[in-house]
Amino acid sequence: MEQSRIFAAIALSFAVFLLWEFFFVDKVDKQVVEKPEQSLQTQTNSKEEPYLKEINTESLHSTPLIKKDDLKTIKPPRVIRINTPLYSAVISEKGAVVKSFVLNNYKESMKPDSPLLEMISPELNNGTIKIGLAGNSIPELNDAFFMTDVEHDTIEINDYSRELSFFWKSSNGIVIEKKFLFSPETYMVGCNVIIKNGSNQTIRDNLILSLFKVYAEESGGYGFEGPSALINNSLEQVKIKDIKDKNIYNGELKWIVVQDRYFMSCIIPERAADASMRLFLQDNTVLENQFVQPESVISPGTQRVFGFHLFMGPRSTKVLSKIGYDLDKSINFGMFDFLAKPCLWLMNFLYDHFIANFGIAIIILTTLIKLVMWPLGTKSYKSMNEMKKIQPLVMELREKHKTDKTKMNEATMALYKTYKVNPVGGCLPMILQIPVFFALYRMLYEAIELRHAPFFGWITDLSAPDRLFDFGFAIPFMQPPYGIPVLTIIMGATMFLQQKISPAMGDPSQAKIMQLMPLVFTVIFINFSSGLVLYWLVNNVLSISQQYYTTNK
Repeated sequence: MEQSRIFAAIALSFAVFLLWEFFFVDKVDKQVVEKPEQSLQTQTNSKEEPYLKEINTESLHSTPLIKKDDLKTIKPPRVIRINTPLYSAVISEKGAVVKSFVLNNYKESMKPDSPLLEMISPELNNGTIKIGLAGNSIPELNDAFFMTDVEHDTIEINDYSRELSFFWKSSNGIVIEKKFLFSPETYMVGCNVIIKNGSNQTIRDNLILSLFKVYAEESGGYGFEGPSALINNSLEQVKIKDIKDKNIYNGELKWIVVQDRYFMSCIIPERAADASMRLFLQDNTVLENQFVQPESVISPGTQRVFGFHLFMGPRSTKVLSKIGYDLDKSINFGMFDFLAKPCLWLMNFLYDHFIANFGIAIIILTTLIKLVMWPLGTKSYKSMNEMKKIQPLVMELREKHKTDKTKMNEATMALYKTYKVNPVGGCLPMILQIPVFFALYRMLYEAIELRHAPFFGWITDLSAPDRLFDFGFAIPFMQPPYGIPVLTIIMGATMFLQQKISPAMGDPSQAKIMQLMPLVFTVIFINFSSGLVLYWLVNNVLSISQQYYTTNK
């Protein structure tokens, strides 16, 4: 195999991969440590507990548990706002659902007047964290108006945890209580669902707790966005487009999640149980991710308590690792996750202990990785230099045997053997570095640490494309805002320089293709986050320096 063809294949494969990802990709447990007063008394799937001392236990299996209540609620549902140092939540009496969950430490955008980040889209009129029953054995529950006995509509939680309960009673005496526990120091919210059977018939059904999220029909980007679950201790991620093919996943569920690039909402049962995750997509935009409990039997005069934890917050390894429940496993960087996570840890370590600037941390991280890969790079550049020296002889053989491909290849291989040149010697070390590139690429794309993180000058957000000025008019291939992508242009220039000092392709057609590569990569990277472009730029500069040093040495 000739070096020129290998280089062309690798470069083209690299370009095809990035183009494809850019244009076509859809885009005993560890428990939470709580203060004694912060823990809800929960017994998930507990045994039936007494509810009423005297009750008619006659069973009416032939008819529904309750008839549809014709009474209409006259007054609008009351909403309760809960303010903590980390977030502000709004819960409506209609369904006792969470209508709003605003994160106090994150903003929607970098604009000075940007509002704080809202986890729940305004399009979700019915909110999220909705309860239901798989068999619809209590039809009234679908439109239930809960009541709460708190005096004020706003609750401030700054020093200690506080419970907030919502109650609903059916026409035949079934009481459902939805009890929340809010704490000032964590994004975790306790949530107990208590079903008290005050009717005269047995309830046999599966409790459902649902997450809702609005997704664009085509979610761009390289990272994963959508529903996932930890099933049988294995992460199951389901692309939005795949829900129509399979929407039920069974096994021992530790949690279910809906997520986007930087944030996620999660339902965690108090104890992992053999349950189901069911997925539904409405109008190709509204996703419902259901946690379906195993079937429960609640006899008349008894009650059951179903314990959960809720999480709505950043997809941060620091935050999730402290929470427990293996929630940090929800952060997965794909095929090369085992390489990406150490890189993320090292970047955060550099930021926390040495320099409080993620741009500089990326530069240092890239340099350290380059030093580790230095021997491989040196071997590659030495082999490329040797190939460059015998390139005139290779061209002579091509001209001499241009009508006979077999003789041309035989003569070329004999030439390599004579001069002890390995035609793939310059390629194999580069191939070994490709997994590191993709691991860093994915990590830098999804790391919430880079969201709205400034570097210097005009680069005020390492998670967004770099733009100097704002032209106010559209530019082909560029996403708004429209300005000068300085960092990307410099990166393209370094690729052009690196190509110039590399051995020329033996095949003229391949050489022409390679000449276009810096331009192709510049166009591809024009909308990439500045953190990714910074990594690629620094890597190019270090590679050029190493190649120059190795060649002249």
